[in-house]
Amino acid sequence: MRQLESIKRVLVLFLGFIGLTLNTIVYAYYWFNVYYPAVRQPRINADGYLISNGLNLYFRGHLLMIAIYFILLFFFTNTYGGLKIGYLKPLDVFFSQIFALLLVNGVSYFQISLMRNWLVPVLPMIEIIVIQLIISFAWAYVTNWLYRSIFPPRQMLLVSGEYPVDDIIRKFGSRRDRFDIVKCMNISEGLERIEEEALLRYDAVVIWDIPTPLRNKLLKFCYAHSIRVYMMPKITDVMVKGADQMHLFDTPVLLLREYSIKIEQRALKRLVDIVFSLIVIILSSPVMLITAIIIKLYDGGPVLYKQVRCTVDQREFKIMKFRSMRVDAEKDGVARLAAKNDSRITPIGKFIRAVRIDELPQLINILKGDMSFIGPRPERPEIIKQYMEEMPEFAFRMKVKAGLAGYAQVYGKYNTTPYDKLKLDLTYIQNYSIWLDLKLMLLTIKILFTPDATEGVEENQVTAMKNAEQESEKDNK
Repeated sequence: MRQLESIKRVLVLFLGFIGLTLNTIVYAYYWFNVYYPAVRQPRINADGYLISNGLNLYFRGHLLMIAIYFILLFFFTNTYGGLKIGYLKPLDVFFSQIFALLLVNGVSYFQISLMRNWLVPVLPMIEIIVIQLIISFAWAYVTNWLYRSIFPPRQMLLVSGEYPVDDIIRKFGSRRDRFDIVKCMNISEGLERIEEEALLRYDAVVIWDIPTPLRNKLLKFCYAHSIRVYMMPKITDVMVKGADQMHLFDTPVLLLREYSIKIEQRALKRLVDIVFSLIVIILSSPVMLITAIIIKLYDGGPVLYKQVRCTVDQREFKIMKFRSMRVDAEKDGVARLAAKNDSRITPIGKFIRAVRIDELPQLINILKGDMSFIGPRPERPEIIKQYMEEMPEFAFRMKVKAGLAGYAQVYGKYNTTPYDKLKLDLTYIQNYSIWLDLKLMLLTIKILFTPDATEGVEENQVTAMKNAEQESEKDNK
């Protein structure tokens, strides 16, 4: 098993290197044949005066240009998940590469323009992107086919407790190219029988909601027999995962801090919020102006929608968004989450929600200090109260300032259950770093173009909350 996993890793690295190299070759061709001649040529104005001398590069200079491009391409492709062959679906891999290529080629265009002291022709860069996208599309599907041909889906044994297994089977079933749950067993059948079954023909064991003492025994058994385990963590697992490891004595000590983000981290985070919000406000001001005019012309109602939300320490503030629903959307005064295909959403609202334009006025909230760029999404007091009746731990996510985007938005969906959103937000809080914030900012750009990230909640969300209550109660045992 260990040897097979090593082969998988080597194959993925090799295929990823091929993809990066092919795209870099395209850039190198245009660099030598189009852009370097332009950079090398002196610039002379209309009066015949020399504006700037051309830039002559030796072999090492060309090598540096190509190496910088390759490194940037690797960084952004890896950040967006464009190298996750076998892990993501081929379309998701290609979608990730689109963003990486657009960013890298955008940076490279301005880099070359700086070297020339003037803007270089943009058409060749567009040609580079088009050729690279064709290569990336073919690469994503060919490598996925090759990977699936060599490595079939993992045969897995699902071990569950009292919690229904329908939801987790559905989640794994959405990736039948990777996972195949062959058999389900309940922990009530006995640990010994489950251990005997796990040794038969399975590539992995899925542990889903079983009592902690039995779970620990099963984990040790699987680890001892080199059996891969997929485990859905409880809230306390997420909290411990973010603990600091200390060496005070002759035994490992885990420190779970009573506060979330250090003071120097908060200061730097606030500085980043101010700088980035000012930049984005300036850049997006034309879009916001056009959006405001269209909303006003559509039904004559107010452009902005202000609503009370909660941020750090459950402090209330008024969040600002472009109005996407009818004026009388909540005329009964009852707070409700937007449902999938919600009839209250206007045609204009559907579009601005889909591309997240409705969120832009929240940049003002960030400047005021009510919110941050990255953090748990702010909820309404009424909904928080409802959630906390089901899950008292929901208050944990308000240990940090609310955010315009967050971990749960990047790695979850709009209709992800509240309990799962809580675990995602706690993962962010317990593992906070400035680098994580920057990474989530980059990934948020991708999420803007992901339709299912903006869907409303399904009608069975109430059932999911009840299930979360059961899970929360078990966490406290």
